[in-house]
Amino acid sequence: MTDWLELDRRYLMPTYHRLPIAIARGKGNYLYDTEGKSYLDLFTGLAVNILGHSHPALLKALHEQGDRFLHISNKFLNPPAIRLAERLTTHSIEGKVFFVNSGAEATEAAVKLVHKWSGKHGDGKNGFVVMKKSFHGRTLGAVRLTRQPGVYQDFPQPDFPVYEVEPNRIEELHQICAEEKPAALLAEPILGSGGVQPLDLSYLQEMARLCREQGMLLIMDEIQTGVGRTGTLFAYQQAGLKPDLILFAKGVGGGLPLGGIIADDRLKDLFQPGDHGTTFAPSPLSAALGNAVLDVLLDQGQLEQGRKNAQTLWQQLKELRNRFPAVIGDIRGRGMMIGVDTTLTPEQAAKLQLDLTTDGVLVDITQQTVIRLLPPLTLTPEEIEGFMQKLQSRLQQILS
Repeated sequence: MTDWLELDRRYLMPTYHRLPIAIARGKGNYLYDTEGKSYLDLFTGLAVNILGHSHPALLKALHEQGDRFLHISNKFLNPPAIRLAERLTTHSIEGKVFFVNSGAEATEAAVKLVHKWSGKHGDGKNGFVVMKKSFHGRTLGAVRLTRQPGVYQDFPQPDFPVYEVEPNRIEELHQICAEEKPAALLAEPILGSGGVQPLDLSYLQEMARLCREQGMLLIMDEIQTGVGRTGTLFAYQQAGLKPDLILFAKGVGGGLPLGGIIADDRLKDLFQPGDHGTTFAPSPLSAALGNAVLDVLLDQGQLEQGRKNAQTLWQQLKELRNRFPAVIGDIRGRGMMIGVDTTLTPEQAAKLQLDLTTDGVLVDITQQTVIRLLPPLTLTPEEIEGFMQKLQSRLQQILS
């Protein structure tokens, strides 16, 4: 057997704590290791594989676009990307799209666009308001906006103002906006890396009201929450908002790198040739898969079916909490983005993750003790039942 763990340690930088399994293939809602063992994937590549693995619609788009062309310059018209941009704006806000390769790049594009808007139309407003424990990426501009000390550490930071507020505290938000005159409010509708902490719908609505009242920009970071993850195409839609700018990535590419920003009428034409760019985005292959993802979600009913599957998962998690109140606390999130708060120590939580891996289930742990579930929308009731049985067994072991 190839010692993949040893080779990984030898040749790759140690930027992640990896689980000790080497993946050989994926099919449906399962991953399979090099020994042939199957794992129910409730991790989905950190919210990327919204339709599971090797979905027929994605494979069909992959082969069809692969037969046409894989890459062209942005000097040429890109039909798959144009079609995807049209559909994204149709199902979110009227405006235009700038495509990138990742969530962090979407954040960087947003920083530049807001800076340009602020200089021309901001009336002296400058900087961003962000939430404590927020995560917006690891490149330097994105790190400046991320509010987790373990992420921003002492890396050099670009010189633009950032003001952090406690999530869901309206008075604090009012005070910061009144005192500092920021140009934009930036928020994840659900703080993913921050422990799967949702912003109250009333809080999101107050953010929107403040932006209208004070002439600020409202930016929704939908990199993890978007593309059907929370039960609607974008999570902000559940609050009835109209953002000025939306960041997206992860699930939109069907497993391939793709992200971007959607800018409304006030922002859509600020970027002019030379202001911003990228060699690879939008990848025609990624854009073709993005269109296939939207086909399945919106035209074939998977978004609605995913909502029903999520309701089943939530119901069973709440029943499990009733059986194990000493271990399971708050259950947070929306749709297929769930954080299960526990009373475990970080060591116990890490062991639980490994034990579930041994049982053939992949989950994430965030903020050291929160079980983060990011299942595919294709998760079935039978798979939910199997997961619950294994989780219950492991919790019983912890209490025994």
